Amino acid sequence: MSAASRRVAARLRAFEALFEAEFERVSADQALQRRQIDEPLGEADYAYARTLAAGVAQRCEEIDAIIRETAPQRPLHQLPLVDLTVLRIALYELLFNTEAVRAAAASNEAVELAKRFGSDGSRRLVSGVLGTIRRTRLAEPAQEASSGTL
Repeated sequence: MSAASRRVAARLRAFEALFEAEFERVSADQALQRRQIDEPLGEADYAYARTLAAGVAQRCEEIDAIIRETAPQRPLHQLPLVDLTVLRIALYELLFNTEAVRAAAASNEAVELAKRFGSDGSRRLVSGVLGTIRRTRLAEPAQEASSGTL
């Protein structure tokens, strides 16, 4: 399994844990541990899932403030939990865990999670918020911002 596909598995696991934590009012770490027993991930993938879940939990207020600022027409309490969870993970990766993954990869994977688990409008919302964040808050390298050529 490639490193990219392992990151996808780790993101999915973090998404499941954070969603469960919000929905069932358990900690994301408890949810991750439970899922790890049922469907084990490799050590590195599990570690990355824990990094994502812990990072989102630690910076949730800050991330939510960024979402409110970026999408003021969509109050957080009106966002579907799937969309909110996907955005939280992606914004953590884009803004706070920048060494681990390229912005384009984090954005693309977030859109895929939104398409897979969200409503018809989830993909557009996630794509729009992340596109705005990338344009306004990130100094993207020319190769990421362009078609891939220098």
